[in-house]
Amino acid sequence: MNENVTENKSIKERIDGLVKSFGLPRLIIAGFLLLLYILAPIVGADLPTQLTNTINRFSWNAIMVLAMVPMVHSGCGLNFGLPLGIISGLLGATLSIELGFTGGFSFVMAMLIATPFALVLGSVYGWLLNRIKGGEMMIATYVGFSSVSFMCMMWLLLPYDSPNMVWGLAGKGLRTTISLEGYYNQALARILHIRLGNFEIPTGALLFFALFAFGMWAFLHTKTGTAMTAVGSNPVFAKASGINVDKMRLLSVVMSTWLAAIGILVYEQGFGFIQLYMAPFYMALPAVSAILIGGASVNKASIANVIIGTFLFQGIVTMTPTVMNNMVHMDMSEVVRIIASQGMILYALTRKTEGGK
Repeated sequence: MNENVTENKSIKERIDGLVKSFGLPRLIIAGFLLLLYILAPIVGADLPTQLTNTINRFSWNAIMVLAMVPMVHSGCGLNFGLPLGIISGLLGATLSIELGFTGGFSFVMAMLIATPFALVLGSVYGWLLNRIKGGEMMIATYVGFSSVSFMCMMWLLLPYDSPNMVWGLAGKGLRTTISLEGYYNQALARILHIRLGNFEIPTGALLFFALFAFGMWAFLHTKTGTAMTAVGSNPVFAKASGINVDKMRLLSVVMSTWLAAIGILVYEQGFGFIQLYMAPFYMALPAVSAILIGGASVNKASIANVIIGTFLFQGIVTMTPTVMNNMVHMDMSEVVRIIASQGMILYALTRKTEGGK
């Protein structure tokens, strides 16, 4: 009897430990996602296809979520100014096409062209955040929204003339959606691509993310990365230790902006299109929500938070409309996707002050 009681107590302690370490909200979300995968074949959805869709969306979005990590570590908070980096990536993408680069090489050139834009814009953005400490997320939100609005005008005024991008009748001003066929469509996804029936793995895109994730992990363990973390944890102590607080914060903002620029290019190669005008406006909140759902807070984030949060967020957004459509036999995918994604965004933002638990 005593052995059974001891064993039951041990199991309960293990369960409590799991709940405490992983977080009850994330366990609930993970359980709901698992339920959707179980229901998928029951309601007539092809499970391998749905798993493929989730993995694809993870590979498209993971680097943009990773872009949150540097600013969180430096104490600059969640990067609602992510559209600034995304705009840098869009400039790299459109200029790569404008200059005539094609195939996978256009992806490389897009990254190279986007980098100086990201460095300059990130530096100005970082300088601004250093001037207004304590209100970073409010300023970041303003920067993100205003930059998107400004570029809505610039996409019409900039002197692009590639027939694959400009409006056909006017011959000027970029289209809302630009196809990447013949350019870097699936440039990463095709590398070491694995296909088993209806189940596919975009190995190249996943390895590309793994490279950046490892690079971020390694950086955070360097002297500079440790100093950046110290600034985010206790800026007064960091300053007393001889660390240049403003420099570390500026570096984190530039890194985040550059990662966002690379992230949007990775998203585009998987999606197959460049989306301009208001499209960057809708990218920041899902990235913020994903890392919060993964267990991050406004001053602490890890690579595990990025991976877990991105998979859970994209899994729910992918699976919920699919299962609902097959259950009611009506095409409500976009409505359900909006409800699911906005609901998860709302949930994540209400948990941000509680360490993501």
